[in-house]
Amino acid sequence: MSAKIIKKRKPNRSIAGDIALYLILLMIAFVMAFPIIYAVSSALKPLDELFKFPPKIFAQHPTLDNFSDLFVTMGKSWVTFTRYLFNTVFITFVGTAGHLIIASMGAFVLAKYDFPGNAGFFKIVTVAMMFTGWVTAIPNYLILNKLGWIDTYWAIIIPAFASPMGLFLMKQFMEGLPTSLIEAAKIDGANEWKVFSGIVMPNVKPAWMTLIIFSVQGLWNNKASTYIYSEEKKTLVFALQQIQSGGIARTGQGAAVLVVVMIVPIIIFVFSESQILETMASSGLKD
Repeated sequence: MSAKIIKKRKPNRSIAGDIALYLILLMIAFVMAFPIIYAVSSALKPLDELFKFPPKIFAQHPTLDNFSDLFVTMGKSWVTFTRYLFNTVFITFVGTAGHLIIASMGAFVLAKYDFPGNAGFFKIVTVAMMFTGWVTAIPNYLILNKLGWIDTYWAIIIPAFASPMGLFLMKQFMEGLPTSLIEAAKIDGANEWKVFSGIVMPNVKPAWMTLIIFSVQGLWNNKASTYIYSEEKKTLVFALQQIQSGGIARTGQGAAVLVVVMIVPIIIFVFSESQILETMASSGLKD
């Protein structure tokens, strides 16, 4: 019996090619990270450096005065900073959780069950993705006003539940889940809820983690000024942008506002992105 010699396959790239590839990746990474770096650096600059021309990328004399001034200005408002923060966190958390649950349940039915109107309903969802929020703003306002939800949190939360993007994304992932896996779970005695929560959702984790990123980003940055008029119900982003538009004297505070507004979506993305990559690398099912 002759033994077979297995040769290790060598990559076609040369060392110079590898170096060039890494340099290109480093340049792309720098270009993508530059806006964040510049925003943080600007927030750490004293006022005289913010107006210096040509502008410097990094702060020469970094300071936290812009952030302290921002919180002093917020403290002078008759609505406290914590109230604005609570409004934003509540809207973001409830809106994201509701959107995830409703989109996941609807996608499970559309992907794994046949019923009259299944294809037609999904076509409506796909078409709905073509319309931006500006197009649907007036119909949404009329409906929410009829329901008595104007100037309440629900004017922002309920429309977030019905975002077609989440349903589309979850359905596309669930269609790739083997039907045989679901059938095997039912044969073992699992009910519909057990199949959905214990089998389907863990195996489509990349989809719902991505959905969380998009939903948090959209709700956290929502000024809600179209539907919410009471100052005590306004979001943090709205209050911060009012400070940002205060003129030249508040340029430093405006730079700090930009960092405060973007920090939460970035943190959510960083932690969720690592879990998405881990899930995609460690899972993969085929019929």
